[in-house]
Amino acid sequence: MPSPIVDAMVQTLTEQVFNALVNQAQFSLEFSGQFKQMKTGLDLTKALLADTENLNHKNETVRAGLSILKEVIYKADDVLTDCLVRDEYMKDASWAVYLLHDPFFSHRTGKKLRDINRHMKEVEKTLGRFLKAPDSIYADESYHVRGIMSQDWNPTDTIGLDDDVEKIKGWMFDTTKPLHRIGIVGMGGLGKTTISQKIFHDVKVLAHFDKMIWVCVSQSFSAERIMRSILERLEENVSGFGLTQILSKIQGGLKGKRCLIVMDDVWSHTEVDWWTNLCSVLPKQNSCIIITTRNEDAAISMGVESSQIHRPNTLNDDESWSLFSKFAFSSSSGICPDDQFENLGKELLKKCGGLPLAIKTIGSLLASKINSPSQWRDILESFHALTTERQASSVMASLRLSYDELLPFLKQCMLCFSIYREDFEISAYQLIHWWVGEGLVQGKGSKTAVEVGYEYLAELISRCLVEIVEQRGFDGRVYKCKIHDMVREMIIMIAEEEEFCSFNEQSRQKLTANSRWLSFIDEMDEKSLKYCPKLRAMLLISSRPFEFDRISGFLRSLRMLDLSNCAVDETGVKDLFNWISSLKRLASLNLSGIQALKEVPSSIHKLLNLQLLILNGCSHLEKIHPSITNLKKLIILDLVGCPILYLPQGLGRLSYLQELSGFKVASQHRKQCFQLLEIKDLIHLRVLRMHISDVAVIADNELDVLSQLKMLKVLAIDAEDCREKDVFGMLDKLTPPPSLQELYLKCYQRETLPGWVNPKQLSRLKYLCIENSDLVNLSSGHPAWKVEGLCLKYLMKLDLQWKDLEKDMPALRYMEISHCYKLKDFPCSVIESEIWRKNQD
Repeated sequence: MPSPIVDAMVQTLTEQVFNALVNQAQFSLEFSGQFKQMKTGLDLTKALLADTENLNHKNETVRAGLSILKEVIYKADDVLTDCLVRDEYMKDASWAVYLLHDPFFSHRTGKKLRDINRHMKEVEKTLGRFLKAPDSIYADESYHVRGIMSQDWNPTDTIGLDDDVEKIKGWMFDTTKPLHRIGIVGMGGLGKTTISQKIFHDVKVLAHFDKMIWVCVSQSFSAERIMRSILERLEENVSGFGLTQILSKIQGGLKGKRCLIVMDDVWSHTEVDWWTNLCSVLPKQNSCIIITTRNEDAAISMGVESSQIHRPNTLNDDESWSLFSKFAFSSSSGICPDDQFENLGKELLKKCGGLPLAIKTIGSLLASKINSPSQWRDILESFHALTTERQASSVMASLRLSYDELLPFLKQCMLCFSIYREDFEISAYQLIHWWVGEGLVQGKGSKTAVEVGYEYLAELISRCLVEIVEQRGFDGRVYKCKIHDMVREMIIMIAEEEEFCSFNEQSRQKLTANSRWLSFIDEMDEKSLKYCPKLRAMLLISSRPFEFDRISGFLRSLRMLDLSNCAVDETGVKDLFNWISSLKRLASLNLSGIQALKEVPSSIHKLLNLQLLILNGCSHLEKIHPSITNLKKLIILDLVGCPILYLPQGLGRLSYLQELSGFKVASQHRKQCFQLLEIKDLIHLRVLRMHISDVAVIADNELDVLSQLKMLKVLAIDAEDCREKDVFGMLDKLTPPPSLQELYLKCYQRETLPGWVNPKQLSRLKYLCIENSDLVNLSSGHPAWKVEGLCLKYLMKLDLQWKDLEKDMPALRYMEISHCYKLKDFPCSVIESEIWRKNQD
């Protein structure tokens, strides 16, 4: 199959060049001949790449040609980015003068475009000798990504593991041993982690143990990381502690308690001192350690007796078919439509060897082809070839087939997971921001790039290539995710084939001159980054201070930089901004959680291509320089958790802004600050999270500004710092946006909802969340709501009957309740945090 990197980039670049020519951008007029030549070349290249029959048997010449093509595409993308940024800012007279100070831009760009087109023509000639373009190279291309699967149909239900769980629980509850050590041993994809998870969430197990801790060990473990992880699970602060202090803290946190510790995915065990020390501080009152591993010797060396090792069996034929049906026939609730599909499915299962991961993956792949027996036969033949020719195990073969079936854009997104270490829990928010920043995900129609990114992630999850760690109960939106270690092995191999990442024998990423994406870890040296000029994305996963002064002036092609929770002092922050101010192509910058960041300096205005600026959790950030209002391409600004009193005046000029979080409403009497009145100019805003305090003043001419945000879908109002009744009176007079789908009210200290919170004015509202309020009555006195999801937390005065809520919200299918003591006859607990779903009633 064609290289997913080349295929996706060619298509994206073609669209951008085409749009520039159609819209007659200034730079496309200036370099009209070169861009038209580039468009023609890209169309022909895309057509050649469609010759999958010959690409599947590509020789060394074709491989070399594709490698050169990738380099040409990346260079073209750099030039196009520079031109697009310049064109955007040239529309503004004040910026035009600044940009015209570079009189050699046209000369340099023209030369680069000529070189790119020359190289592209040479590559086309090379590929054209082996590949054949179809008769028409302008065929319409479309794609479809499935949405998140229904919450009513949960494909993660386990099959055939009940006996395994009961056997291990019997060992755990044996009172004759003070400290149980249990091993679950088997090959990858057999379900060791799934069994452990089922035990970990078992009702009897939860009732038996006082403390429960899950630790992902993985191949590249460190004793310090594991013990810090245990301490974090005990909700203890781990910063600044050495191993001896950590052990002491663990001992104190577990003293006198029965605890369960799961050490998941242990590969080897050669260092015994740290393990001996850890076990010595664990309580001995019927506590238990469960170790999952592929290596039986590792379990034994960690003190597990042979009699306490469980070896899961593969699934039998009936269990395999049941699990396969859940995934392959998910659209019909697991029921096979006819004998033809059953026969084909059972032939495939013979190749899976009863391994759950292989069965789930191949089933998920076939689910999208439920109307095509011929496509099922094609998959069966491919699967047979891979396993018969010993190219891969049944698990790896199923994973590779599932990957190969992905659309090029999804393949590119999937490969991003390769730079995360084993068992790393990845923030979906940060991952999608990376995809958007680098241009791997584009907005489609009325959907923003972020919304499309969540759809892409949902599709990867539905294919069983990505696992959900944490998600929102209402609609399944993913908060955290990770990948199975065998999936990681596969995409590491593909990433190296594509020459965009390199890894050592321990599957740790290593730096090379051709690296495009990088996860920077403790063992790496900042100086080595000077020799990685092609880097486009860098994620810092390091606990030690990063020396930014050592890379000043380098990494000019970076599109995404994630330095969240970076350990840096005030001097380091200054060096950081000195460096990033030279990154003219940077599109996504995440500085969240950097405690030494007190001010965003004026140099931020130099990041002309910046589209996402994430500063949430910077608990000492008090000021942002007004020059931020010049970042015309900004689409996301996140300031949640920052103690900034007000934002600079002029943010209304950021007309592309789609998400604004952490905005604090100020009085119109305060000069030089961003006013609520300016909000009306942010016509593309989809998400607004605002804070109200006692000093806030909402003037009469500001009461209808929200109603002018025709695209706003999410509104969150936090009045935690507000006690003044007059301010709440102002909130009551607001006019809501007509398209609102989600509303969050926090610390709203009134007995009734604002007058505008009613089904008539919020006719599209799907989700309503109210927290920490004096609310007494929820009834609106209007026609029934269309709300499907409801969250009520810490509403001590709310007096409400379940039958009345059912009447007011007949479409309600999901509800989250916590500490609402006066609710009556509800189908779930109203005291402790609990979730209700309609199908459970």
